[in-house]
Amino acid sequence: MLKRVLIANRGEIALRVLRACRELGIETVAAYSQPDSQEIAVQLATKSVCIGPARAADSYLDQTALLTAAKATHCDAIHPGYGFLSENADFADACVREGMVFIGPSGDAIRRAGSKSAARERMRAAGVPVTPGSDGPVRSAVQAAAVAEAVGYPVLLKASAGGGGRGIRCCQNAQELPAAYAEASAEAKACFGNDELYLEKLILRPKHIEVQILADRFGNVVHLGERDCSVQRRNQKLMEEAPAHCLTPAQREAICGAAVTAARAVGYEGAGTVEFLLDPETGKFYFMEMNTRIQVEHGVTEMVTGIDLVRQQLRIAAGMRLDFAQEDVRFHGHALECRINAENPANDFRPNPGTVHFLHFPGGAGVRVDSCLYNGYTLSPYYDSLAAKIMACAPTRLETIRKMRRCLEEFTLEGFPTTAELCYEILYHPAFVRGGCTTAFLDECLTNLLDFSRQLEESEEKP
Repeated sequence: MLKRVLIANRGEIALRVLRACRELGIETVAAYSQPDSQEIAVQLATKSVCIGPARAADSYLDQTALLTAAKATHCDAIHPGYGFLSENADFADACVREGMVFIGPSGDAIRRAGSKSAARERMRAAGVPVTPGSDGPVRSAVQAAAVAEAVGYPVLLKASAGGGGRGIRCCQNAQELPAAYAEASAEAKACFGNDELYLEKLILRPKHIEVQILADRFGNVVHLGERDCSVQRRNQKLMEEAPAHCLTPAQREAICGAAVTAARAVGYEGAGTVEFLLDPETGKFYFMEMNTRIQVEHGVTEMVTGIDLVRQQLRIAAGMRLDFAQEDVRFHGHALECRINAENPANDFRPNPGTVHFLHFPGGAGVRVDSCLYNGYTLSPYYDSLAAKIMACAPTRLETIRKMRRCLEEFTLEGFPTTAELCYEILYHPAFVRGGCTTAFLDECLTNLLDFSRQLEESEEKP
């Protein structure tokens, strides 16, 4: 087993990795930027090292600073969490050159799967259904326009090195494409250091289904079922659940089988997620991308399978075989996650981080909260606005929805606005209760949800 791991991330995922390491007897080193000195992970780690100022490019994206910190503290591995350098093939290679284990797939596997445009071609060759679009990256707006004309509008321009909904622009017609190409390219460069884009046909009102996979270096690949991530806004997920209520047994078998095929096609090792779009009208699904890292929403899969994904990451990185086979995976109940972001939905989801004046998290059987918040903590304005993830699990989906409603009624955070109230309203919406939400749900229903919330507040204020 590994002896000491540098955690090259922050927030709740840094704390999540730290806890898994401690349970395995692995020492930890927390790498942090100057404004993150009061993070819980920084205080709990075996050692902590400041790697630079607030700007991510000068801290969490600074490969030299991270590698120097890891060597200086005698780490034998680096865990990148999600975001930042988690899908950076060059960083994975650099860790190996410096004699350390990168807790994730190899640099070559990241290039095969992490480059969205290259992955599409590999999936097509492996027989995994792929949405119509470009053969590889589009190098200019002119080339993108030619592909768009061939597949038909509307289309999506997407960052090849992307993730987390960044570097994506929708084009309804040819007039919108030049500006969209420039915007997506610039955002991709800023977020991932790579401005390469590819183009695909936009599937209208799809379900967003992703499959969790684990693979070791001995060729063993298993899936841990699927998650429905359709409740999202501008490609940013807000709520996730497992399993996907919308799938038939035949669809579930096909989509999970396709995910295992995808992982084998790229020679994958570690924890990863294969994402698909499901057309509710036809029942067909299409490969969208593969995320070569742990996902924000991994907790719902852990709740229905009882398998600790970060623990498995650490074991696989240490060269161990998976200690279970596909037939050993059992699914129990239904799990749901609500992302509590420091954003104001009524003001176009504008980030509003601040200081926590009072905090109370829900609890009880089947409830889990992943967060780095505590009373007096100041959520940094320099990074992602995620403040907490509240998860609930129960034997049936309806019971889980009721439990999550209760959780959000208990949840209290004073200091800045969050998305908690919006999540609560969604839990009562008929489309969500029926399990029929598509990726268009929130955009189509947001105004009504906010109006209902506003009316409720006004009625409560009346004597």
